Amino acid sequence: MKTFFTMLALLLIVGFSISKAQVATDSWSFGFGGSFPRFVSVNLQPLNSNYGGFLSLQRNFSENVGLRFKGSYNHLEGQWTNVNLSLITESTNLITGDLDLLYYLVPCKPISPYLFAGLGASARKLNNYATTSLDATETALSFNVGGGVEWSISSAWKILTEYGYHSMFNSELDGAIATGEVNGRDAYMTLNLGLQYYFDQGNPSKSCEPCPGGIVQEVKPVKDVDYDRIEAMIVKHIPKEITKEVVVDRYIKAISEDRLVLIGVNFAFDKSDLLPESYPVLDKAVDLLNDKKGVNVEIEGYCDYIGTVEYNQKLSVERAQTVKAYLVSKGINENRLSTVGYGKSNPIADNETADGRAMNRRIVFRILK
Repeated sequence: MKTFFTMLALLLIVGFSISKAQVATDSWSFGFGGSFPRFVSVNLQPLNSNYGGFLSLQRNFSENVGLRFKGSYNHLEGQWTNVNLSLITESTNLITGDLDLLYYLVPCKPISPYLFAGLGASARKLNNYATTSLDATETALSFNVGGGVEWSISSAWKILTEYGYHSMFNSELDGAIATGEVNGRDAYMTLNLGLQYYFDQGNPSKSCEPCPGGIVQEVKPVKDVDYDRIEAMIVKHIPKEITKEVVVDRYIKAISEDRLVLIGVNFAFDKSDLLPESYPVLDKAVDLLNDKKGVNVEIEGYCDYIGTVEYNQKLSVERAQTVKAYLVSKGINENRLSTVGYGKSNPIADNETADGRAMNRRIVFRILK
């Protein structure tokens, strides 16, 4: 028991440092893990010397709704007192198949809570049970309700934590029926800890953020972006220390011997989402990196001055990671790329103007030799 909760705490801590989730409109997943079951509404004293495990197959029809079949094995124990006032330890071995409907409350986040409800069918075997008139082996139906959280490790892998309450349709789960008991319903709970693998992710969700998880949205031609205005902003705010050793073009300007500014790689305010005009610029960066295969690059992310230092530091790192994900998706070896965020430090333009703030929300390549 203590070991179980120690592992649970460690995995929850890991969950807080994960990247953003990528959600699909339809998907298939496979789950597995361990369980801690316990009697919660029975006619004997529940014990904690219990264990179990589960396997599941899940179909998500949308970002919010899924259907899951879960097979599980649980070993539960409890104590009762016989006529000699001796404590007897009873055990129930339970094999269950559950069909549950799931609803994800916040599907687009890396920490995604959900609720579930459904029906189950189980086969149980009793040992040292109190009511000897019962059959040692029997089948029964149950009603299941509960909730859980998926903690994203990547777009395909999730850590799964879940609580379930299972109410049986009879009072035979613990092998003890109280005198005069009519239509009793035994129940047990489970705490589950496992992994969920999305092996078929379908189409990326249009409701969730398109790029940070590594799946790049379809790029359409951009015809109405005023690159002349953007370039004029660069000329106005950046010192013209152009080096001839670096291949640059209209979209990529060298501001020192080892730094290039990507003109027009813009982000939505307060987000790490790339705006449409960014994709042609990044495609030029892909061409440059393909031409200079021996060059490694550190991707530097910057923000404007709006927001706290801590928040902008985190956001600048996320923006650099978004650019890296796009370049990798276009075939650039990720070992050539590293990321760093500088928050709202080192502004190159006036933060009091819209153009200046746009310039300060920038991406810079630092050439590593």
